Amino acid sequence: VEPCESDGEDRLGLPSEGEGDLEGDSKADTPDVPPSSDSTPQCLNKALEGLSSRWKNWWIRGILSVTMIIGFFLIIYLGPLMLIFVVMSIQIKCFQEIITIGYRVYHSYELPWFRTLSWYFLICVNYFFYGETVADYFGALVQREEPLQFLVRYHRFISFALYLAGFCMFVLSLVKKHYRLQFYMFAWTHVTLLIVVTQSHLVIQNLFEGMIWFIVPISIVICNDIMAYLFGFFFGRTPLIKLSPKKTWEGFIGGFFSTVVFGFIFAYLLSQYQYFVCPVEYNSETNRFAVGCEPSDLFVMQEYTLPAVAQNILRWKTVNLYPFQIHSIALSTFGSLIGPFGGFFASGFKRAFKIKDFADTIPGHGGIMDRFDCQYLMATFVHVYIASFIRGPNPSKVLQQLLVLQPEQQLSIFNTLRNHLREKGMLPPAVLEQ
Repeated sequence: VEPCESDGEDRLGLPSEGEGDLEGDSKADTPDVPPSSDSTPQCLNKALEGLSSRWKNWWIRGILSVTMIIGFFLIIYLGPLMLIFVVMSIQIKCFQEIITIGYRVYHSYELPWFRTLSWYFLICVNYFFYGETVADYFGALVQREEPLQFLVRYHRFISFALYLAGFCMFVLSLVKKHYRLQFYMFAWTHVTLLIVVTQSHLVIQNLFEGMIWFIVPISIVICNDIMAYLFGFFFGRTPLIKLSPKKTWEGFIGGFFSTVVFGFIFAYLLSQYQYFVCPVEYNSETNRFAVGCEPSDLFVMQEYTLPAVAQNILRWKTVNLYPFQIHSIALSTFGSLIGPFGGFFASGFKRAFKIKDFADTIPGHGGIMDRFDCQYLMATFVHVYIASFIRGPNPSKVLQQLLVLQPEQQLSIFNTLRNHLREKGMLPPAVLEQ
């Protein structure tokens, strides 16, 4: 019932309509999935053994959800660096779950190198993306360390050379009579990299814009996940989509309104603290991430005049809000109405391969990918939203880029900037001549 959850029909192993006809020609490529194992702790099974399977699953998922939410806020407390490591760990686990499904197909033909090449390409793509991050956000550190200067200067060439080596290894691994399958798995790996690694990189980019751009979108998806499940569990009657028969309109609509209200309130709470609203920057003097600034207008309380209709209903003419609260409505709307399609996409993928979940890592929830299918779609939207409607020139980032230039280039930029400020009358010539 919750948009991002593993579908009920997948858990029961029911085939989709016409599945046999549509996939008859590809049965050889469909993995033999071993029976799903119950990873629920024995103590929990014993405590809930008297309940029906429906209520037992409800309690298991509820207890594990609360545990994961507590863990999430604990990680936030530990700071940006820990969040980055967690995102990387989740990325690797999601990649492993998807690639394992492909490996079951590939391994049945006893073809070499697929798993090795898949992990090699994962390393290459991460090297490229995180190298870009180091160049963009750790300029002072790069300027101080000679080896890093070399790696940053030739970063894209090194990344291309690493990828090219993997490409050549793939060509050398081609086996007669299985060319088409090997190219199919080559595409499988690259699509997985696009879905998982690229999106996780965007999550980290959002984090550097301010922890609020990381925490609020993720919390919105979690809230929609939970509320859609609860509304559907207790009130669901009308099926939403054939792909997921246990998803209901009641859960979908209830999740939407609940998420918009939650996002609006949660945005108000976080907007009051510099720790959440300030961009995350690396302090070269302390070798730590620093979160401190003068909050932008986005996080300064402002007065808004209500429309006439709202004034008649609420009896208020104006209301004080943080501008970010208005943006949170857009984030919540996307997370509730479009975000679930990430879950529907994952459901279709699992049905195509006749699997219940990506893995059984989390009792009652499935694998890590089952929990983060909607998060990746949300991460892309937030990144595009920030670039389109929020982000302006970043003085800190420009300064870090200037620091890695040669002294002659820095002097040239300084002279150009000096002349520009003189023309604008912002600095008297006498000040600059002293």
